[in-house]
Amino acid sequence: MLKCHLSKIMGERKLKISDVSRDTGINRGTITRLYNETATRVELEVIDTLCGYFDISVAELFERVSQNNNQKK
Repeated sequence: MLKCHLSKIMGERKLKISDVSRDTGINRGTITRLYNETATRVELEVIDTLCGYFDISVAELFERVSQNNNQKK
């Protein structure tokens, strides 16, 4: 299972979903689903855009965790 750290990253930078959507051109609904961790699929272009916008790696945005006990793999 993948855990998305978008809400944490946005919180640390005091950004709102509307700010990120406006600045990146990514659909607000897509950002909302990533923020709430309800997205089931994401375009690679969206991941690339978010990583560029926040100047982070993919590993900082997503983390693979075990479904059984939510521990890091």
